[in-house]
Amino acid sequence: MTSVQAVTDQNKPLSWGTRVCYGLGDTAQNVVWGAMGILTFFYTDYAGVDPAIVGLVMLISRCFDGFSDVIMGFIVEKTNSKWGKSRPWILWMSLPFALSIVLIYTVPQTTPLLQFAYIFVTYNFCTTICYTALNLPYGSLSAMMTRVSKERDMLSITRMCLSPWGRILSVAATLPLIKVFGDTQAAWVEVMAMWAVLALALLLLCFKQCKETVVIEARQKVDKIPVGKALKALVLNKYFWSAAMIWTMQNVIFTVTGTVLPYYCKYIFMNDSLYSILYLVETLVTIGVMIAFSPKLLKRFGKRNMSLAGVIICLIGHIIFLFDPLNFNMLVFSCVIRGIGFAPIQSVIFGFLGDVVEYGQWKFHIRQEGLIFSGGSVGTKVGSGLTSAIVTGLLSLTGYVASSSGVVSQSQEAINMVVSIYKYAPILVWVILIFILVTYKLDKIYPQIMKDLVEREAKGEL
Repeated sequence: MTSVQAVTDQNKPLSWGTRVCYGLGDTAQNVVWGAMGILTFFYTDYAGVDPAIVGLVMLISRCFDGFSDVIMGFIVEKTNSKWGKSRPWILWMSLPFALSIVLIYTVPQTTPLLQFAYIFVTYNFCTTICYTALNLPYGSLSAMMTRVSKERDMLSITRMCLSPWGRILSVAATLPLIKVFGDTQAAWVEVMAMWAVLALALLLLCFKQCKETVVIEARQKVDKIPVGKALKALVLNKYFWSAAMIWTMQNVIFTVTGTVLPYYCKYIFMNDSLYSILYLVETLVTIGVMIAFSPKLLKRFGKRNMSLAGVIICLIGHIIFLFDPLNFNMLVFSCVIRGIGFAPIQSVIFGFLGDVVEYGQWKFHIRQEGLIFSGGSVGTKVGSGLTSAIVTGLLSLTGYVASSSGVVSQSQEAINMVVSIYKYAPILVWVILIFILVTYKLDKIYPQIMKDLVEREAKGEL
């Protein structure tokens, strides 16, 4: 590829077909990941696993998972194939990822120790190995498809508009389908096999249509960067920490609601299937807002400003919900407001990370797509793992009784804990996000950064 051609390809607008196929890659992963959102509920109320065991597995696994993210970031940076650096991993890991979700749900009815071992191995095979080796290259691929910030933002918006449909399908349809298939553990395995086949097909489509076009000749002339120097550049990149925390808080709120709401519906409103309805309502609202307003808000206000306004809406809406948290209509209200307010920041989260890549190159003369996306993912996995561990630990402390029959009566303390977690945990998330966004200034200096990079690269410099 010539220098002129490379510049043209990496700066030209992406077609909607490319954007859609890229977004479908996340739809595929969320078909599986959406089912994982109710995994704790499956473990405790279908497989009969003690919630303390579940929390311990998830906490330990997330720490391993975070470590694997960093390793995968370096692997992506060193990958050189005919398909590029990130793209080939979508092909290589799609089948193992699809198989891993089925294995997770085949928990044997045996001793607690053997259950712990099985859950630990299968959970880590899915999340620490398969998901990491697939999702991180997939995320960094967006920074290798274009160098235009607005194009990366549109990739992020398209991705986040399409990815929820995977969650919608698996979350909204999983519990009802399980009832149809017999409401047993075997029914869970059958349903997960369906999702696995669908995910595999979508991932292969994403691989076929999304190409790496960003070629920086100055980068090819640079000697291999020592691990210590690469990590130092990452750690000292202040906007990496901002973007990583935004991504982490996104996953924390998903983990809180995904873990607590099934219990909330089961023990407050006596119908766990209501969770599927609430999830569907919230997600459809989010998608509607992202499709109808995110591109317009992005063009007029930029990533930071539209995200900040949305998070403030979330906080105000949740405070209103607290006036009557046991009212189902108010519960629906909280889901709708969260869907409206969180849509802007959710739609451009990966645009934040893409800009961090350019900022890191500008500040430290090192370009790190793989390491920046993998480093950001460490926070999301450790954050969601800690959140799961804290939630299940609190349930265990209040005497929550796990049962594969699903008919156990819970103590009032356990039920009160479910309500308290849903009432107060989101407030902490919104406050943290508001602080981060108020201090975020990269949008303002980004045009000058890109101007400087163009001048440097024309001289053969990073």
